[in-house]
Amino acid sequence: MKSIQLETPGRFKVIDELKPIRELGEALVRVHRIGVCGTDIHAFHGRQPFFDYPRILGHELGAEIIEINDNGLGLKPGDKCSIEPYFNNKCSSASRMGKSNCCEDLKVLGVHIDGGMRPYITVPIEKLHRANELSFEQLALIETICIGTHGIERSMLTKDETILILGTGPIGLGAIQFALALGSRVIVADISEQRLTFCRDVISVPHALKADAPDFEDQLKNLCGGDLPQVVLDATGNRFSMERTFNLAANGGRIVFVGLLMGEISFDDPNLHRKELTLMASRNATPDTFKKVIGAVADGSIDTKPWITHRMAILDVPKQFEKIASQPDLIKAIIEV
Repeated sequence: MKSIQLETPGRFKVIDELKPIRELGEALVRVHRIGVCGTDIHAFHGRQPFFDYPRILGHELGAEIIEINDNGLGLKPGDKCSIEPYFNNKCSSASRMGKSNCCEDLKVLGVHIDGGMRPYITVPIEKLHRANELSFEQLALIETICIGTHGIERSMLTKDETILILGTGPIGLGAIQFALALGSRVIVADISEQRLTFCRDVISVPHALKADAPDFEDQLKNLCGGDLPQVVLDATGNRFSMERTFNLAANGGRIVFVGLLMGEISFDDPNLHRKELTLMASRNATPDTFKKVIGAVADGSIDTKPWITHRMAILDVPKQFEKIASQPDLIKAIIEV
């Protein structure tokens, strides 16, 4: 079978592989759609932490079960699934606490181990989330929505609170749509006017601000009646944006970092204490988050159709990836297998 390998930063290569053979406890799945995410783009440009080359990318997958043993879960060949790409050690401390998403021995598909940019892969049965009512394209977007949704879960946001979401890429969009579904007051900010227009016009976000406006903080306070938002979620992975959150959250508020920075950030400790802020990291998502997001997409609470702005065939990835990934109007690209 033909697979796509990221050989070095900036260089994809078509390679020949044998069709994988599943082991006990695994399923053989046919990959139909792959979502391109920030992790893939960062890896392509050599900016992805915890990453080695060469690597087969692809962890946002819409797949079909081809072979599976008697599993006790009712899964069978032909079922459509989203794949939870976080392979954890069930005996680890984090896994025993129900936090398989940040297991000490975590291996993420397409990051630490080869992923889904190929026709067939084997995965542990428990990482399959069946959703026959969804299309393969919808299934390929589930994981990225889960990342943003888990950030909202970490924030403990309620419908009576205001949240500022910084960064309106796919992860930010996942957080935005789940926060809107909660009924919370949502304010988004980005430096891209195109992305802000998408938020206003396509997913009906009521308040979208230019993050680099000179009077940004004044605009934010005006929207909050002179206060600041109780929750600030950063999905940018940008040092300036992340450090700025400490000034944007209300006293007693919560800050959630979903975006990942290759480096250190700093903050003013007296300000942190004076405001009694809570700072949280958010990594990946839990199995329950996958179930929750699949339900929200299935019932129409979250609409993924407007997200997909670009498509390419898997064998065209070496020639088209860089061009598509650099498009200013890119929201989400889908690879067709």
